[in-house]
Amino acid sequence: MADIKLTINGKECIAPAGSTILQAAELNNIHIPKLCYLEGIHKYGACRICVVDQVSPPAKNLQASCMVEAREGMVIETNNARVQEARKTMYELLLSNHDKKCLTCARNQDCEFQALGRELGVEDSPYEGERNLQPIDVSESITRDPNKCILCRRCVSVCKNIQTTSVLTAENRGFNTIITPGFGLPMGNTSCTFCGQCVVVCPVGALKETSHKDRVLAAINDPNKHVVVQPAPAVRVGIGECFGLPAGNCETGKLAAALRRMGFDDVFDTNWSADLTIMEEGTEFLERFKKVLTGGVATLPMLTSCSPGWIQFIEHNFPNQLDHLSTCKSPHQMFGAVIKSYYAKKIGKRPEDMYVVSIMPCTAKKTECARPELMNDGVRNVDAVLTTRELGDMIKTMGIDFLSLPDEEFDAPLGLSTGAADIFGVTGGVMEAALRTVYEIVTGRELPFPNLHVPEIAGLEQVMEATIKFENVKPEWKAAEGFEAKIAVTSGYAGARKLMQQIKDGKSPYHFIEVMGCPGGCITGGGQPRPKGDINVTRQKRMEAIYGEDERKTLRKSHENPALMAFYKEWGDPGCHASHEYLHTHYVKRGKYNELTDENFVVNK
Repeated sequence: MADIKLTINGKECIAPAGSTILQAAELNNIHIPKLCYLEGIHKYGACRICVVDQVSPPAKNLQASCMVEAREGMVIETNNARVQEARKTMYELLLSNHDKKCLTCARNQDCEFQALGRELGVEDSPYEGERNLQPIDVSESITRDPNKCILCRRCVSVCKNIQTTSVLTAENRGFNTIITPGFGLPMGNTSCTFCGQCVVVCPVGALKETSHKDRVLAAINDPNKHVVVQPAPAVRVGIGECFGLPAGNCETGKLAAALRRMGFDDVFDTNWSADLTIMEEGTEFLERFKKVLTGGVATLPMLTSCSPGWIQFIEHNFPNQLDHLSTCKSPHQMFGAVIKSYYAKKIGKRPEDMYVVSIMPCTAKKTECARPELMNDGVRNVDAVLTTRELGDMIKTMGIDFLSLPDEEFDAPLGLSTGAADIFGVTGGVMEAALRTVYEIVTGRELPFPNLHVPEIAGLEQVMEATIKFENVKPEWKAAEGFEAKIAVTSGYAGARKLMQQIKDGKSPYHFIEVMGCPGGCITGGGQPRPKGDINVTRQKRMEAIYGEDERKTLRKSHENPALMAFYKEWGDPGCHASHEYLHTHYVKRGKYNELTDENFVVNK
């Protein structure tokens, strides 16, 4: 596509044809303030902060630069007196209906709206009058405060266009407009998956994770509780950003050190149970796979079950396909079950005396730990979930100087993990980790790809696929000789919806499918630090850091984890009776069946 020439602030600029004025300005290093706009996610022109003066050809009104296409020969002024006055007025009007409790807001000093006010030189709003006050909606995962909402509609766009769930919408008109689930329902009584992508894009504190910080502090200070903490793989490539480090830093050692100084009794690692998940899920897949190879009946493709947002999505949208899901619990729930059974006995504690805290990149994990399907011996597998952002806040509150901490190891025996566990944090990682073990079980050889990475599924595309051929297999797997297993990987619900529709229509060509609820996987989950700048750049850097952590390890296959193998010698083989009692679960048909009346699963407080 040919380039165009236009003049912005007296400077001759070149931009690709089809660019908006905003894009043309940014390509030429000209800054235009904006609020509601998000590249590739949301373009609506709701806030009017990005208005510019189109001098030639002359336009009667100021133009929203995010919406108007740049044309050959245009002359644009982005910062003249008329534009400055309009921006300040729009900001002041937004501020007049905004809850100004900034000092106690979770987004204080990290608020895009607050930063924009400083940029525009606004110190107060001259507009006072009636406010459209609304009740605060608190679910297990997300707290929605409409009184802080500035109606930018970013959350609506990410929910509809990126995640395809369309839970949030704009209702009413004018002064009475509100962003809400349909019919004003609480989020906990809708088909919301609690992925938290709306929380990530909200520029203010109108959407945030429901805090578990107080309950965690209470447990740490309770002498009758033995408190165990476990951080997820993606947390180690996100936590540094809470302390000013750029995206792409992996801070595993400082993470372990910080958790130890917070007062937890045991500092273990969800990575250990990611290796455990591969053993259980890999065994389950091989059982189904072998049945099909030998003429039996089994449900394929098998779908991964690590992402709780994805579980909510399939329960609501494809309830009749639930038998395709692996029955494995997610890694941190498996870990909680092991802690409150196997480990509790080891240290002479009752399950109810153990308190398990998960540090997760995910807001949906909070809802997950409240599910009745994730209990054993009358107690929850996991008691509390802190997001990466919440952990960063708590470390600061406790006066711990994160950046000066020495690198430390996680506690034994449930702190040792392989590189296969690390890559759980990125899309394609669970599948690759499973293949490293499954292929070796069937053939006796390593997965035949450079550096153990399957290139077709190592990336950030919406749907990725590969074919794995089994040749020269072990004698007990002769039925698999020459067989080609087709696999697929997706992250975000748009891709999941495509793959699930194929299954529903009986047209899926795959045998094994990995689904993660958030685009890119856990590295950009709803509880991770909000990206500074282009989210795609942040996602790429975090992905590279995850793969780097894997490649630095000597042990890179789950079945090589000596601590895990020692566990199985006492526990029993993967897929044994104890595994099915503690490490596996079932899922619930929701959707049209009972999404509003399910008495067994109430997540609204």
